[in-house]
Amino acid sequence: MPEILTEALRLEGLWFLIAAAFVAGMVRGFCGFGTAMVYLPVAGQFLGPFEAIISMMAMDLIAPMIHVPRAMKDGHPGDVLRLSVAAAIAVPIGVLVLSVVNPDIFRWTVSLVALTLLVILIAGLRYRGTITRPMIYGTGAAGGFLGGAAGLPGPPVILLYMASTVPAAVVRANNTMYLIVADAIMVAVLWARGFLTASAVVLGGLLITPYLAGVWLGGALFRPELELLYRRIAYAIIATSAITGLPIWD
Repeated sequence: MPEILTEALRLEGLWFLIAAAFVAGMVRGFCGFGTAMVYLPVAGQFLGPFEAIISMMAMDLIAPMIHVPRAMKDGHPGDVLRLSVAAAIAVPIGVLVLSVVNPDIFRWTVSLVALTLLVILIAGLRYRGTITRPMIYGTGAAGGFLGGAAGLPGPPVILLYMASTVPAAVVRANNTMYLIVADAIMVAVLWARGFLTASAVVLGGLLITPYLAGVWLGGALFRPELELLYRRIAYAIIATSAITGLPIWD
């Protein structure tokens, strides 16, 4: 273990990962989403696909727990359960895809998925109808596949809720609960497939402190009446991270 810790501390780009973890935590704290879309484009520049995803999950499973009581009160746990069941079925398929693709494809996918989501949200796409159970299950399956293939279980779910007329507090709460469960599912699948490496877990452990600080700050800043401001800030941060994470800058 000391050798693994030393290796993590000597990692090229560690300070960039620490900064990315803090900013990702802050966005997660006041929006309920955004960790992967901020952190992974940065991590992909210094780590392999599985190492980037595992380090993110290691820090992302624990820190957001401080918001679970509030999320259980504000959100819809039944919908989160449906999303999670569908995601659990689709994650192994996504992991299989990730295991056979080139790392640069992983980086392109992460950045382009994040940018596509931003374009759709900024364009003001809205769904005025009722969110049905089939829609929830389908969205959870799409999130599970993207989670396994690119470490991005959130975008389909984020798009569903943020394009709806659901109140901001519910969107934030549902995303918070779903992403915690999705991370747990991904950890279990990666462990079962033999991709869960100790070095990536240790690195994620080192990033918990800056990430937790960001989550706490973001949660303290959250005010439902400032929803538009939070969205604009999150959009700007995610766009910056996604663009800088493209392989064209190498």
